[in-house]
Amino acid sequence: MTDLPWGPALLFCPGDRPERFGTALDRADAVIIDLEDAVEPSRRPLARQAVLAASETLDPERVIVRVNQAGTPDHDADLAALAATPFRTVMLPKAESVDDLRRLDGVDGAQVIALCETAAGVLAAPALAEAPGVIALMWGAEDLVASLGGTSSRHADGRYRDVARHARSAVLLAAGAAGIGAIDTVHLDIADLDGLAAEVEDAVAVGFAATACIHPGQVETIRAGFRPSEQAVAWAESLLAAAETAGGVFRHEGRMVDGPVIAHARAVLRRSGRTGEPTGS
Repeated sequence: MTDLPWGPALLFCPGDRPERFGTALDRADAVIIDLEDAVEPSRRPLARQAVLAASETLDPERVIVRVNQAGTPDHDADLAALAATPFRTVMLPKAESVDDLRRLDGVDGAQVIALCETAAGVLAAPALAEAPGVIALMWGAEDLVASLGGTSSRHADGRYRDVARHARSAVLLAAGAAGIGAIDTVHLDIADLDGLAAEVEDAVAVGFAATACIHPGQVETIRAGFRPSEQAVAWAESLLAAAETAGGVFRHEGRMVDGPVIAHARAVLRRSGRTGEPTGS
């Protein structure tokens, strides 16, 4: 898991609802002010004005702005507005090529989250992950299925269909290979906290750095999922203490331990706010 500048719960907020910006930032680890899907096209100029006004009150280190797709008039207008603010973390939706990122050069110091949510975007994930300025990849299920001409990303029981699972893994692998963070997509069923918890548990297990959400009520479920239990922390501390003197492969609590298992233990401690490094280092 590659760390990101924020905690694990990233909350979307419609860009034309500025009265919610502060509350969203208070509730989550970072707020994603959305100028794209959450805003009716006719209200996007108002949303850009709201972002400009919010730059005087919101902590820019914890604000992400999702602009509109590259190549659209709204995209260019979004970037012009952002250039007049201190907000420098930009989420680019429907990213499909490195060329899509070049327009962001007009926002000095932009840090980009490339959102791979079309068939072309998922296939381009490795190139996007290596592009200058990209700090994370995120994937999206619903736009992906729409780009394929489909109608649903999930089975009736809530499980993702295979194409969505493949895209999720492909984006995670591309981010990991480039040494940047991967962000898991939103869980649209707001009331289904058990389903969200299960997805977060899996996201943590495979190495996602954060999970995006669409409602403040989902934040604590995400945080709890990324927070290691006391039992997990105790296991990690015990294993790393044993590793300091064991050397090479060894047995700990009935389990074989080698380099990858030690790395897992260090990851647990990092998520708990500890270094994950041996005490003698």
